[in-house]
Amino acid sequence: MGEAGRASDRIDTSVPHPARRYNYWLGGKDNFQADRDSGDAIAAAFPQLPGAARENRGFLRRAVTTLAAEYGVRQFLDIGTGLPTADNTHEVAQRIARDSRVVYVDNDPLVLSHARALLGSTPEGATTYIDADLRDVEKILADPAVRGTLDWSEPIALMLVAILHFVPDTDDPYAIVRRLLAALAPGSYLVLSHATFDPLDDTTVARLNAVNTDSNPPFCPRTYAEVNGFFESLTLLEPGIVSVADWRAGAEPQPRPAPADVAWYGAVAHT
Repeated sequence: MGEAGRASDRIDTSVPHPARRYNYWLGGKDNFQADRDSGDAIAAAFPQLPGAARENRGFLRRAVTTLAAEYGVRQFLDIGTGLPTADNTHEVAQRIARDSRVVYVDNDPLVLSHARALLGSTPEGATTYIDADLRDVEKILADPAVRGTLDWSEPIALMLVAILHFVPDTDDPYAIVRRLLAALAPGSYLVLSHATFDPLDDTTVARLNAVNTDSNPPFCPRTYAEVNGFFESLTLLEPGIVSVADWRAGAEPQPRPAPADVAWYGAVAHT
């Protein structure tokens, strides 16, 4: 049995996983009843959530486009990538620069099996996937596929899109981000999106807090100031930390969703 098959054998369909739940919100089919039940419970508290997930995906597309087209970035380390869907990081980057190189990192075996089967690359570039948890920074940085695919003497875009709100303060997400950034060459970038309750009314917050007590894993929304803490010592690209729906979205259909309909911050910064 191949590696992808062994990964599939480790899938626990009785426990929801953020990648599969996100796939469900995006209208995908790579999810199980536990993921759908969990997704429905959260969406019942915040009905705009499926649309917010699509806006977050649009932010990823625009961020990668901006870095590849305007800043010449050719390398991306995408941690917490989730299940393959339209406009994956390597597809966006390689449409602009065929020699772009992308490493995907996720800890769901279903993601692993799908990624190995579906995430191809241009002949000029490279795409690979490793099975690892964001919190295991040393494992990620030492992985031979990571070291061999990316040139660590050149700038890399670190993609942490919709993943840090699953890392509680007890695991020190700020230290995780600092350690990852410290390993990158000068002139590298951080692309980050993060759930927030900032624009929500008290009733919606109470509903989300109630459902969060039963979520597995629970999510950890953070305030603007807390999200800003991830960008310490970095220089934010315009327009700074804003709703993912508004980040460089001038070419998107107008009017844009209100922040209260998205409840996700997004930003890009360079070292």
